[in-house]
Amino acid sequence: MKKYLTLCFVIVALIATLPVAGVAQSPFPNARDDSYPLLGLKRAKSAYQQAQSEFQRKQKLFNKDLISLKEYETARNAFSNAEVNYQQSLLVLLFEQQFVSIKSAVKSQAENGSKKVTVSLANTTSATSEFAQIINMEDELFRSLQPDVIHNVYVSLSNDDGAIISSPYEIKIDEIRSGKPEVAEFELLQDLDEVTVNIIYGNGASRNPKVFLSKDASANKVLIQSEQFSQEVELGTTASYGLSLELFSGSDNIYKLEAVNLPKSATRYFNENGGSARVSQIKFTESTNTRNATLQVSLPDRPTDDVPMDEPINFYVVAVPRDKSDTFNEGRGEIWSRQELEDLGVGFVQLEMIPRGAGRLVVKAPQLFNNYKEGQTVEFTFTVVNEGSRRLHNIEFELDPPFEWEKTIEPNIISSLGIREEQTVKLYLTPPEGLSVGRYETRMRSTALSDNQPVNAEDKTFTVQVDAEASMLGTSLILLIILGLVSGIVYFGIKLSRK
Repeated sequence: MKKYLTLCFVIVALIATLPVAGVAQSPFPNARDDSYPLLGLKRAKSAYQQAQSEFQRKQKLFNKDLISLKEYETARNAFSNAEVNYQQSLLVLLFEQQFVSIKSAVKSQAENGSKKVTVSLANTTSATSEFAQIINMEDELFRSLQPDVIHNVYVSLSNDDGAIISSPYEIKIDEIRSGKPEVAEFELLQDLDEVTVNIIYGNGASRNPKVFLSKDASANKVLIQSEQFSQEVELGTTASYGLSLELFSGSDNIYKLEAVNLPKSATRYFNENGGSARVSQIKFTESTNTRNATLQVSLPDRPTDDVPMDEPINFYVVAVPRDKSDTFNEGRGEIWSRQELEDLGVGFVQLEMIPRGAGRLVVKAPQLFNNYKEGQTVEFTFTVVNEGSRRLHNIEFELDPPFEWEKTIEPNIISSLGIREEQTVKLYLTPPEGLSVGRYETRMRSTALSDNQPVNAEDKTFTVQVDAEASMLGTSLILLIILGLVSGIVYFGIKLSRK
């Protein structure tokens, strides 16, 4: 009886060691699993569960010495392969489902004037409901793969030409967890309102959305920039300062433009680029957060107490919101400091103007033509005037007289001539003996220095007319003949009238 029981037990053990159909080997991979990773995951999970169950059963039998080590190793290898296939299918689907979204891209300006962009990135990976049904979200293997984490996210900003315009050029975010957005801060190397955000993450997936940068509304001001922030302006002319105005506000959209700390003798007004109409306020719209304007500053013709030459004049252009206009108007006409404007919380930019003067040499000659009388010197008189805005120095005159003519200018050099001052100069020309009949011209060039810069006046040409010498005897004979003819006509006229 004992031998019979022992034999039965061995038979049962041998039956138990036989492979279960469809379990000993993993199912052959389906060629369409690459196109349908969700179906591949179903297949891999089923094979994993069967291999796991078979391995657990073989492990119990091996612990009781009912199967050989080789059978045990075969079951363990099959389970390991099924587990790897399952993990691979999970990873394929997880990487396919990964997605990094841009929550916001906010543009702001730092205290040093540089523009910054803060990009907020979120892990918006979400499995489908079918995926959630296939996988137990609490499964240890599934959790070990960290489906809610995207690793190695690289971010950069570029323009329409594909050039990177962010500093640093690229930022690496080690991981982005679901529900915990990460922030990347850049400095803009090119001031743009639209940029392309380049994102590379996971196993090489990438996105390149083009976004419109929103403005930091917390600043609640208009940021002003000017490329021509410092200019040398000649007295009597108008300087133009191009202004770029960018709105960083979520409430006010109308701002008043003011230029403060300018001299009273300097006129100023604003106009929008492309238009001649003067403006005092500027309005932003939902679609336009950047506007361009121009400040025109006209200086007086002459230096004044508040417009000294060669001394810089610093002033500010201010964009005042409506809720702060009353406070600003209370200080109208006063000198504003940078700290006061910062305390008021308005947008402003500091500009500089250096008044310059230039002398203008003008020669006024009432007579440029004269007749020559034998034995005399021809005299011309002209006036030298400084019609500019700076003193003239070393005024000289250069003459090109005809051959062998003598020239004299009094004075030949004028050492200095102030603004609106004038001085009379005389020119003497003496021709040589035996001069032929005709017209003779003498060209005069006038030069001077103003602020060590050469100044030239318009050239003047003086003309001398030389006539032929008249003969006294011939003239007397002609006069006698004329008198005789007149007398004869009168005599015969009287006789004829008496008849």
